[in-house]
Amino acid sequence: MPLTRSKSLPATENGESDREKLQSGRSVAGILYKWTNYGKGWRSRWFLLRDGILSYSKIRRPENVNMLSPSDDVRLIGDISTDRLSRMKSCSGRSRRKHHKTIGIVHLKQVSSYRESKSDHRKFYIFTATKTLHLRTDSRSDRAAWLQALASTGGIVPLQSLSGDFSFVSPKDLSISTDRLKRRLLEEGMNESLVKECEQIVDSEFSEVQEQIKLLHEERTKLLDALRQLEMANLEAEASGIHDNAYQLTNHNYSSLRRGKYSECSTSASSDDKQEFEDISEEDEASFHDTKESFGEPDVGSVHTHFKRRTKLPDPAEKERGVSLWSMIKDNVGKDLTRVCLPVYFNEPISSLQKCFEDMEYSHLLDQAYAFGKSGNSLLRALNVAAFAVSGYASTEGRHCKPFNPLLGETYEADFPDKGIRFFSEKVSHHPTVIACHCEGKGWKFWGDTNLRSKFWGRSIQLEPVGILTLEFDDGEIFQWSKVTTTIYNILLGKLYCDHHGTMQIRGNRQYSCMLKFKEQSILDRNPHQVNGFVEDVTGKKAATVFGKWNDSLYYLAPGEGLNKEGASLLWKARKPQPNITRYNLTSFAITLNELTPGLEEKLPPTDSRLRPDQRHLENGEYEKANEEKQRLERRQRMSRQIQESGWRPRWFEPQGESQSYKYTGDYWEARDKRSWDDCPNIFGEFTEEMADCA
Repeated sequence: MPLTRSKSLPATENGESDREKLQSGRSVAGILYKWTNYGKGWRSRWFLLRDGILSYSKIRRPENVNMLSPSDDVRLIGDISTDRLSRMKSCSGRSRRKHHKTIGIVHLKQVSSYRESKSDHRKFYIFTATKTLHLRTDSRSDRAAWLQALASTGGIVPLQSLSGDFSFVSPKDLSISTDRLKRRLLEEGMNESLVKECEQIVDSEFSEVQEQIKLLHEERTKLLDALRQLEMANLEAEASGIHDNAYQLTNHNYSSLRRGKYSECSTSASSDDKQEFEDISEEDEASFHDTKESFGEPDVGSVHTHFKRRTKLPDPAEKERGVSLWSMIKDNVGKDLTRVCLPVYFNEPISSLQKCFEDMEYSHLLDQAYAFGKSGNSLLRALNVAAFAVSGYASTEGRHCKPFNPLLGETYEADFPDKGIRFFSEKVSHHPTVIACHCEGKGWKFWGDTNLRSKFWGRSIQLEPVGILTLEFDDGEIFQWSKVTTTIYNILLGKLYCDHHGTMQIRGNRQYSCMLKFKEQSILDRNPHQVNGFVEDVTGKKAATVFGKWNDSLYYLAPGEGLNKEGASLLWKARKPQPNITRYNLTSFAITLNELTPGLEEKLPPTDSRLRPDQRHLENGEYEKANEEKQRLERRQRMSRQIQESGWRPRWFEPQGESQSYKYTGDYWEARDKRSWDDCPNIFGEFTEEMADCA
């Protein structure tokens, strides 16, 4: 009698079904659905788990699958798998069995792990050092069976969270009693003074042991913290759907791992719901064997989420139109620039909040300053701080457009793990316009607030910054300074250019301070952008001479030597201009500031500058939309003074008495981790007069 398609296998002569017989086998096999690419989606594959090796093959014709012989000692998972095996047995006498080529091999006994999906009860993932397999079963019970089979394989472990409590015995909780020793010694007839001496010896030895345990406790705590940070980095990568070429472990060589093929080569868990994979052909699938020997121990402290940030702005969608500059300026001579409504064509696609972060482009100078001070070289620390203060002006070369004036309460965050810094800024006052910022780096913190006073003078625009910038190192050393005046010349006629001029005093609270003079450029000046100064100690004695150009480099010499680069030491050198020149003349670093990297948008508060519509339209070259949105938001901006006078307070900074300075409250990144933005209004949305009255 021919075998028909059924949900169970026929019984054998002794009454035992083939399914029960197969379930006692040591190997596991079955059909799983494997994600391949967007074009072909999920494809069925024949998987076999045997001796710690998971292999899979293509199924050309599902009705003719013939992967095992009836005598193979294999446990099958899934009704579809057993049905196909039944058909295979019924056809084994009539056709010769065809061997299918194995296209993938995973050595599970090496470094590997697995995890079930949180959003789909049929999906699970297998992670190795070189790839991630995205698999799906037909039911929850089939997935449980496969996970049980994986768990029984030595060497592979389920991914578990480190968020649980890990209790360690604190050295303070350790104690020792010498009462028994004291009684025993007294019983032996020893006098009190000798017994007391013995107790002191025991206490002294125990103190040394306790100190060693304390060091081990601290090292273990640091290791656990590092592992938690590593886990968070992987979870953030998973949540944001990072592609393989945007996330990597440092100190590894991935040159031979076909980095572009994400569906087969991924070093991080992918999102449960967002299947963001690179397109890969079915024929491109390859066998992946054990690579344990080619992977060294990773340096936990150096693991970061690396984005491949963009190198150019989007191509403009529209052709740019010319604007009559004189018609815009003639009625605004002598007025505050921040209160003049200019069309969007005069803006660059970043805000003043993001412009503040541009000053952190050369933050490695502060890392160097921290290291020099820690090693005892306070002079080089002061010199590197001076170089950092000058480096922030390098990006202004050739920048003729003004940044967007932020709305009241507008914010901007910048998390750059590769630079080791986290930056945050907020517009805390509309009249006067004040922007506050806070940045944390490796061993230092930087903060400040700036009130930028600006005036039109017909042929030029003068920008006068008011405010103090503060840099504090972990060892307590503090430096403070204010920015110099910036003037943009030839607004009406001639070549437009900007210049920075004035005196910058960098005051330190310990041994050294610095004085820098930005020379104002004259009409016939053939050597512009000059900066000269010196570092002096607390007695007023000069310790070093500093010279260079704010758009190029800075050097230092011993006092009394001539200003000659040949005998000088380089402190800082500006990076070369990026090749993709636009009319905005943004640096390579500035081009990344308004970028919405993968997974970032859902983490941001509704007040972040990246979500500002007019700025986004301008970046995309949609000039008409940008102008319309700018006019709409400026109508809202005009209500800001009323809102501020009605008792509005900044969300992330608080005013410090009558000094008109602001202090960071310290809870932004904690709120970001929780996505707690309930008290952050949608400042870029629609805004009516009635809403203004309510505010």
